[in-house]
Amino acid sequence: MLELCHITKKYKEVTALENVSLTLQNGIYGLLGPNGAGKSTMMNLITGTLRPDSGSIRWNGADIRSLGADYRSILGYAPQQQGLYDTFTGRRFLSYMAALKGISKKELPGELTRVLAYVNLEAAADRPVGTYSGGMKQRILIAQAIMGAPKLIVLDEPTAGLDPKERVRIRERIKDLAGDKIILVSTHVVSDIEPIAREILLLKSGRLVDQGAVSALAARYEGAKNLEDVYMRVYGSD
Repeated sequence: MLELCHITKKYKEVTALENVSLTLQNGIYGLLGPNGAGKSTMMNLITGTLRPDSGSIRWNGADIRSLGADYRSILGYAPQQQGLYDTFTGRRFLSYMAALKGISKKELPGELTRVLAYVNLEAAADRPVGTYSGGMKQRILIAQAIMGAPKLIVLDEPTAGLDPKERVRIRERIKDLAGDKIILVSTHVVSDIEPIAREILLLKSGRLVDQGAVSALAARYEGAKNLEDVYMRVYGSD
């Protein structure tokens, strides 16, 4: 269980998140909001890249700062096409990330086979990452995020740059992962998260303005038939 308890984070005079509290259990959560809503800040706080100005983030009751490496060992994170080494092949990049995660040399071949198949990159595994398309780079980042046995997976726009067929494929693979994991997906593509999310989290101007299952959210906003309608009710043309 992941808990955010009264989290506030400011950048000088700008409040990125204000008094945000929520509890996540196993399942898929969609994190929605326009640019500037606080999504990236929330993800960076959850992954430990940033520290909150006030409040705490807890994993199974323990503050993540006190857990240190134990917390990082259960965390998988896929940013948007950052942290890639263009001269590395896809296989070498994944091997490097596996070493950082403490995956043994004995486990490595099977793990590489598993994650490359998951993101449909077996044929490109020995090409330099610098030759990959944007969508392929996105998929290799997803592959490294699921290496090992993460219990908490944070995905930042995981279907960005993918063609419609690949978007559906990745969406269904994310769904398959969710049985015993917490998966937080930040996305602007509402249709990608609507069919698979346990709950949707709606951020606006640094505040958590609503959350719930898609059906429950639609029932709360008059005339809303789906998540796209809810999004428009909450954010308008933002």
